[in-house]
Order: sequence, then structure tokens, then C-alpha cells
Amino acid sequence: MVNASWATWAGTHRTEPRRTATPNSTADVVSAVRSAADEGLRVRMVGSGHSFTDVAITDGLLLSPAALTAVRSVDPGAGTVTVEAGLPLCDLNEALAARGVALANMGDIAVQTVAGAVQTGTHGTGRTAGGLAAQVLGMEMVLAGGEVVTCSAEEDPDLFHAARVGMGAFGVLTALTVAVQPAFLLRAREEPMPLEEVLERLEELRAGNDHFEFYWFPHTGLTSTKRNNRVPGPAEPLSPFRAWLDDDLLSNSVFEVVNRIGARLPGAIPAINQVSARALSARAYTDASHRVFASRREVRFVEMEYAIPAEHLCDALREIRSLIERRGHRISFPLEIRFAPADDAWLSTAHGRDTAYIAAHVYRGSPYRDYFADLEAVHTAVGGRPHWGKVHTRDRGYLEAVYPRFGDALAVRDRVDPRRRFANAYLDTVLGR
Repeated sequence: MVNASWATWAGTHRTEPRRTATPNSTADVVSAVRSAADEGLRVRMVGSGHSFTDVAITDGLLLSPAALTAVRSVDPGAGTVTVEAGLPLCDLNEALAARGVALANMGDIAVQTVAGAVQTGTHGTGRTAGGLAAQVLGMEMVLAGGEVVTCSAEEDPDLFHAARVGMGAFGVLTALTVAVQPAFLLRAREEPMPLEEVLERLEELRAGNDHFEFYWFPHTGLTSTKRNNRVPGPAEPLSPFRAWLDDDLLSNSVFEVVNRIGARLPGAIPAINQVSARALSARAYTDASHRVFASRREVRFVEMEYAIPAEHLCDALREIRSLIERRGHRISFPLEIRFAPADDAWLSTAHGRDTAYIAAHVYRGSPYRDYFADLEAVHTAVGGRPHWGKVHTRDRGYLEAVYPRFGDALAVRDRVDPRRRFANAYLDTVLGR
């Protein structure tokens, strides 16, 4: 296909590549990569467009994984599933549930492709369960010369550790083998709590729950906390009416209206946030893990997220609270705070350290650059690592100082893609040419 445009979900980037293709198999990917090499085109595989950076953008050959959605195998005994790169996480969850297994952890949005989520470092929150990349056991990739390779901790471990959160820089990911475990229920307990109480009790809240996160509403001292813990059952899901009221009407339809008002009348945002912070009352329910982890997001936004050493979180949030008021920012979206244990993927934001994530959102169409620049200064002062798929301004010079294995990852890239077949402007910035 020629001259088809592609854009990110939030509209932050758009491209009209020279060619697009939708391969039906790994062999088709091989053919596409070799054809692109003959034409001198660079190659990128997109996902669902949920990145806010231009990580997937190319002026060459844009591959869509829309036909690479097979569940190749599920082995409950071995605790593994092998799936193709383009399968959306929501569909993977349903396929796993039908076979009595589940992912140990996941993020709060499930419409991304498996490969896209893994390659950009998507994560949830967990005391001992890490992000998606930490659950990957093996990968099938097509390299720049058209070779199909597999890698794992035992087979070409350097490629495995470098390319798990590889942003497509090492090759086109066509299939993944991921760890699964017997399906489980989570008891979700959601309740408001003052910000200072959360910060004072943070170690207790983290240590005492399998999964803990909270949302802080700027211009208020209020948060909404969420604790998810494994329970034997029985399932006690939300009633259809409560689910519609909280998750459809308030969190999406009403929140969309609130943000439109805030975009037109920024001065009203502090008062609006006082109401928003109190709109969702406490609730508790028990459901299948993937239904508790993920939620539906219809209000479109632009996002920055940084991973900082967990020990710096409290000071960082207090500084952010101060600068929002000092600098006169008017922010309608809450900041989302999550946690992850250290992992060993070389370019994972949680590599080698206990990590806290601070995610900031701005309603799509509203100005965000000054706000994000102020936040970025707080994050980088403590060695923060930007989420690869979310807005940031860091380059290779900064990133190689905060990733201990950054140089090793670049050496692998030199080995598998010396001519930068899979490069683009974003990778030129963060990894170098």
C-alpha cells in the first residue's frame, strides 16, 4: 500500500510513509524487510498508537501487525504462552482466561499490542511483580538482513536483555513467549485519602499490598488510592449499574465534560478538582485479575511519565505540588503514582532499582510543554528515566548516564543493525545514530 497516513492515538505525531504493509506471517515480515533494504527504506513496526513520542514513526516502510495475532501455544504446566506481536492485550487476557491462566501483572490500559507494550516498557504497579518486559521469557525477531532469530536468557542473552525493551531498534518483533500463572482473583479496595497521609504511610501501604497505586489531584491535598490483593474468592464484581456509574459516566463521560470546561476556563480548574477528587466514593470488589488491572480510557490526553528511584518519591511529589502552584499551572488530570521492583532488562525503566513512576497527563489540545518541562527538571534531578513511549526531551547523552547497561545495549545494536535499518528520528535522539 502507498501513501497511507498513520497517527498516534493522541494525535501527537502523524506520518505518511513511503509504503505500508500488513504481513500475515513471520515469512512475510522477512520479505518486507528484505524488500525495504533493496529500496534503501528504513522499517518500523507500529502498534495501536498509544505512544505519545514518535517512537514508531518512519518515512520508509511502515509495518502493521494487525494480522499477526495468533496465540501459538499455551502451556499451563510450564507456565508459558507464545503469542504473535500484534495481538492486543485485551484479547490476550480473554484467551488466557479461557485456558485458566493469567499474566502476573499488567498496566491499566489493555488496548495496546503485546509487542508495542513490551517494547516501550509498559508496566503496572506491583510489590514483587514487575512490568510486562519482566514477564517475557523469549522472543522471535526478524533482523536487518532478514534473518529470523530467537533469543532468551539462555539463547543469545545479550540480544534478549537489550531488545526486550528495545523500541524496535534491534529488529522486528514477531512473537513473544511470556510467563503465565494460574488464573487468580483480585480484591480491589479504592478509597480517598489525604496526600500527606499517603506519603507518611507509603512504606506500609506498599509493603502491605500486592499492588498499590494512587492518584493525586493537583490544587488539592486529596488522593484516590487503589489496593489490589489476591484472594481465594468468591468473585464479587461491581454491579452493572455501579460499574456504569463510576467507570463509564463519571470517569469518562463526565470527566470529558470537566476537561472541556477546564480547557476553556483554566482559572476554574482548582475548584473543579476539589469536586472531582470527591466524586468517586470508596468502593471494593473482587474480580478476575485482568478486569481489575485494566480500565477503559476514552478521554484523550498527552502524557509524560518518569521512573525515579522509589526513595525519592515523597520529596519529588512535594516539590511538584509546590511548583504547580508557584508556576501557575492549571492541571485538571490527576498524577498517577505506581511502583515496580527492579528488573534486569537493560533498557527497562526499572532496570536494577526499586522504582516509583510519576505519570502526568494533560487534556489533548491543552498546552503542556511548560508543565512537562518543570516536571522533567524534578525527575532528572534524581536520575529519572523517561518512559520510552511518553513525552520527554532526553537524549543519548543523558540516558547513558542513568542506564548502567546502555553501552552494552548499543553494542548489541551495532551487531544486529549496523546500517540502522530500523532507525528513525526518535531513535537517533535517544540511542544515537
